[in-house]
Amino acid sequence: MRLLVRLRADADAAYDNQYHRGLAGRVWRALDGEQFDELHDQSEPTGLSMSNPFPVESIEEGDRRNVLIASARDDVLRAVASSLIEDREFNIKQMPFTVEEVTGIEPDVGEPGTEGMLTTDTGLVVRIPHWKFDEYGIDAPSDAPEFWRAKHTLEPLKEQLENNLDRKHGLYCDDYLPGPSDVEGDLFTSYEHIKTYALPVTVTEGVTETHVLSKFRFGYRVRDDDHRRHLNLALDCGLAERNSLGFGFVNIREDKRVPPGGRRV
Repeated sequence: MRLLVRLRADADAAYDNQYHRGLAGRVWRALDGEQFDELHDQSEPTGLSMSNPFPVESIEEGDRRNVLIASARDDVLRAVASSLIEDREFNIKQMPFTVEEVTGIEPDVGEPGTEGMLTTDTGLVVRIPHWKFDEYGIDAPSDAPEFWRAKHTLEPLKEQLENNLDRKHGLYCDDYLPGPSDVEGDLFTSYEHIKTYALPVTVTEGVTETHVLSKFRFGYRVRDDDHRRHLNLALDCGLAERNSLGFGFVNIREDKRVPPGGRRV
């Protein structure tokens, strides 16, 4: 599930492509209570993801922008929605906004047999651990994880995406349900690499790291109810790492979705 947050700009501003820490900070302000203490444990995926403020262009006072906030937990989204309604100030670094409306929406990849496409408009943070370097022929200067690049081929990317979604499945789905690695078949039928780029990211107060991000379009055909659950979990939690900073947020390309035996919707 996710929230669609409609915003109104309070002043002219340049669009800040390094918005991530500011946006995440406003969302996390709603989750300071004891009920959500475990989400602040940085060793596990939070199950929370968010889009960039869109559309992406310079801002004039009175302009409208939108942000999507997703989570595998309904109570998290209820707390965020309540906070945004009670305190409508939504400043993202030097981009000042006021919340005009908060709406709950529930995207779905579709029933088995549906074909479609997912996009990663905010970029994926995919890191290959050092113990996999030999397997993939990676010559790296240290034992630090290596950010995925096209030269590494798709195999390590597929493995890291599946492993990461497995962790989220274990945290946010019932234990008796099979995770992505427990079933036959890939998550996606096609992997269209759009671009890879580097971006300075403030990960904690006063600490900035350069992340290598990759944007993809992923084609899919829903095999069964398990596969549908896995893809919808990606819509809720995001793909790969750093989702709670806004990376790996996933959207359905509605113009590419084809229901079983039907035409594009």
